[in-house]
Amino acid sequence: MQIKLSTRHGHLSEASQAKISAKAGKLLRIFERLTSIEVIVDLKEENRPKVDLQVSAEHKHDFVASEKSEELMTAVDAAVHKMEQQLRKYKEKVQERHRDRDSRRVETDLPEESSVESEE
Repeated sequence: MQIKLSTRHGHLSEASQAKISAKAGKLLRIFERLTSIEVIVDLKEENRPKVDLQVSAEHKHDFVASEKSEELMTAVDAAVHKMEQQLRKYKEKVQERHRDRDSRRVETDLPEESSVESEE
């Protein structure tokens, strides 16, 4: 998995880049199937930096989160939080789909049997 960090309209210090990469890397704790994370920091408005977070997961699923704030790290934290919510929701959806597969088969069999009994 790779983390790509890019900056528009300015430059970030090495320390800031390392902090942002570390925060983005924590997304792997939530969902292990991530293939790439791209963080784009837009410093066009100096007093309100914008952070875009684009995450790609296995099976061609892409997630996007954006945030603007007064401080850079606050915007990064908010964007990462938004992404965490999206990934948790997606992971739960995938897990539910796999858990319900057997129960759906049983449910579809039961109504057919009961409808046959009622016709007799």
